[in-house]
Amino acid sequence: MIEEKLRILAERIKSHSSAMGTEEAVKTAVVLPFFSALGYDIFNPSEVIPEFTADAVGKKGEKVDYAVKVDDKIRILVECKPISTQLDKVHLAQLYRYFSVTSARFALLTNGRHFQFHTDLDEPNKLDPLPFLKFDLSDTSAAMLAEVKKFARDEFDVPAILATAARLKYTSAIKSQLVSLMDDPTEDFVRQVTVGLYEGRFTASVKDLLTPLVKTAFREVVRDSVHSRLSSALAETEVIDVPASVTVPDEDEVVTTPEEIEGYHIARAIVRDVIKVARVHIRDQKSYCAILVDNNNRKPLTRLHFNRSVKYISLFDGEKEERVRIETLDDIYDHAERLRATARFYCEDAASKEKD
Repeated sequence: MIEEKLRILAERIKSHSSAMGTEEAVKTAVVLPFFSALGYDIFNPSEVIPEFTADAVGKKGEKVDYAVKVDDKIRILVECKPISTQLDKVHLAQLYRYFSVTSARFALLTNGRHFQFHTDLDEPNKLDPLPFLKFDLSDTSAAMLAEVKKFARDEFDVPAILATAARLKYTSAIKSQLVSLMDDPTEDFVRQVTVGLYEGRFTASVKDLLTPLVKTAFREVVRDSVHSRLSSALAETEVIDVPASVTVPDEDEVVTTPEEIEGYHIARAIVRDVIKVARVHIRDQKSYCAILVDNNNRKPLTRLHFNRSVKYISLFDGEKEERVRIETLDDIYDHAERLRATARFYCEDAASKEKD
């Protein structure tokens, strides 16, 4: 699975980034495995071409690190930098020149951790300086994986990628601006959000007074919005009758933590190819947080034992439960096949009962 291979790469970056101080190390440890995960034959020099040159560029000896072919046409140009490099427009120079003289539709600039995909949204056949897709490979979110999978060899579809490229490009830029404003509000921004709240001249001392308040309020708005959405999602979760053998603790004694909610979403993401995610529910208990199929206590997918210093998850094979220690929430992905097998068991069991 592409997702699992990319998560392995993410762990490699987290654990061994200090050993990727050179461009060659980045190519070997990350870039080639990245394209291999997407289904490209990295050992076939007619598909993944190293040290690609194009005579029409006009600069003798200049080359890009890789050119990737799809259906025998160059579609992706790749330029790699050491992991410590802060990627900037200046690093696009070679990609910029090669993009205009090849059949490439996309250009990738990467330092092994940060990936930036560019195309020609502004002017045909002229590489945009602003990337339409930018991500940190060490942080494999579901949204990032969905976009990256569009570049897989067997799913590569230029119109499909371009259909969302403009939205991604400007959304990403706006998010960067918002993060910047959240961390360091400009004077103009402070003026705009406090207009009408303060009477008098906007002096330097007033700016110093209001800026940290705006910064705090900005963060609290985001936090409150996230909390509201999570609370609504949990409140709308379907509740069914609980077997008499199960004791339900008082609500006051149960606190569903952000880690448990994230663990729940990870479990749902893992089994989505096996079972409809709408069938996967969360039900918190005092001693553990249960992730259930059909919200049925007799169909446990996993249990999250996070109310302690050492974290465990429960894995199920039929009625047999096994507790496995995890260090981080990402470790749940290491048990993806077990979770899928459990979800598959409930699907097959339900199908068998329907036949009977």
